[in-house]
Amino acid sequence: MAKYKPCRYDQMVMIPVSLPHQLQPGTLEFTIHELVEHHIDLSVFETRYQNDDTGATAIHPKLLLKVILFAYSRGMISSRQIERACSENILFMALSGGCHPDHSTCAHFVSSMQQEIESIFSNILLVCDQLNLLGGTHFSLDGLKLPSNASKEWSGTFEELKRKQDKLQAKLHLVITEHIHQDVLPSSEIKRRQQQLKRLQQQVQCLNVFLQEQQPKVGKSTKEVQSNVTDNQSAKMPTSHGVIQGYNAQALVDAKHQVVVHAEASSSQDHENLAPMMAAARKNMLAIGKGPDYFNGRRLSADSNYYSYANLALCQDQNLDAYIPDLQFRKRDERLSTQRRFKNTLHSRKRSIHKKDIFTAADFIFDDTKQAYLCPQGNLLKPSARGQRNRYRVYDIYRASQDDCINCPLRRKCLSKPNTSRRFLSVEIESQQPSLIEKMKAKIDAPQGRQIYARRLAIVEPVFANIRVQKRLDHFTLRTKAKVDVQWKLFALVHNIGKIHHYGLAQ
Repeated sequence: MAKYKPCRYDQMVMIPVSLPHQLQPGTLEFTIHELVEHHIDLSVFETRYQNDDTGATAIHPKLLLKVILFAYSRGMISSRQIERACSENILFMALSGGCHPDHSTCAHFVSSMQQEIESIFSNILLVCDQLNLLGGTHFSLDGLKLPSNASKEWSGTFEELKRKQDKLQAKLHLVITEHIHQDVLPSSEIKRRQQQLKRLQQQVQCLNVFLQEQQPKVGKSTKEVQSNVTDNQSAKMPTSHGVIQGYNAQALVDAKHQVVVHAEASSSQDHENLAPMMAAARKNMLAIGKGPDYFNGRRLSADSNYYSYANLALCQDQNLDAYIPDLQFRKRDERLSTQRRFKNTLHSRKRSIHKKDIFTAADFIFDDTKQAYLCPQGNLLKPSARGQRNRYRVYDIYRASQDDCINCPLRRKCLSKPNTSRRFLSVEIESQQPSLIEKMKAKIDAPQGRQIYARRLAIVEPVFANIRVQKRLDHFTLRTKAKVDVQWKLFALVHNIGKIHHYGLAQ
């Protein structure tokens, strides 16, 4: 017969716990505690409290900041999870000083830090600089697209949202009609229909308020873009896993120890974020005592999503040694010449075959006397627009007369679409010096350029892997760009604190 030790559930056990002794040197919680206590300026929080003479006492912001940073380092994003941890986990109790903040206090503290987060980020960046964690030679920029706390099913133009509103009202009317005759139904079915009726009423009311208070969003092409009823500042974004309703989280990372020098949440595509990210990074460097020309001559690498003529011109104006490849740079790489995905196969976009017989720009002759182009039929194409810029180049546009193109015998070989009224010719502007685009192509195609650009993967991608996988930020829990930006900066802070813990204070 086996023998077991006695077990009693009715006994009391008294465990003496010293909260300061739980924060042992060499641990991440100790590093967070030391940074908040001695290296972060907490006076920026004083203006938000107005309880000097009247009102209840508040939990000190340093305790809340410690709890939030430690929770994010453990992958706890929900404020209710943080509240429970402050009551059950002894490490959270030690960091909070036994105050046990509830979920609403934690949530409000994070969502209302728009003014203070910049100062806190600069304080941590200053510690990184003091510990010699910043190399200051090579920086990499990239974006991580994450879903927001909004459903893409509630996105659409105002016309689409009005049609959705009409459908919901019709469905609501039908449910109300059925609700009148529900006395003969079982109680469970009556309860289900009541819940459905309440949900439909809330959805219709939400749509009514949104359509009355908001205005249609207009894109860069002056066309209306889709709005979102839940979070109108988020946007639909294509990813490798499909289209999401979310934000584009940007990060500029130093190459030496992968310290994030600036982080910002955006609702635009990558190529629109280089200028604001560099401007904000310069501001952060000024805050830690660096000069305004800190980035002059530094290397900047970014993927082809940041490739645009405006960004190349910006890098030239700011004296940045940029490495930003175009979309076709891998097809020019001889090492990848045998790869099927870089050929015109199922893995790449196929070009239409009938365009091979269409006249190209080489078939048009420039007339110096008239400052216009002559088409193969001999008709003039006069200047229509000068110095036009898109993401890739600067060009002039020449336009043919509509009367010349209607009865032209070479119409089929000149116009790619039968319903086109006239021929337009875009000519890239030539200059004595190589253009920025050609310079960047030559720079990336050079062996040294490919080697420098290849470092980008090892600089910025591990940062996103750490935040998304280890810290479990796979979606934003807040709404509106300002609040999402705070949450993204806090996770970037946690990443930098991990670097300080590993290379600095823990040593």
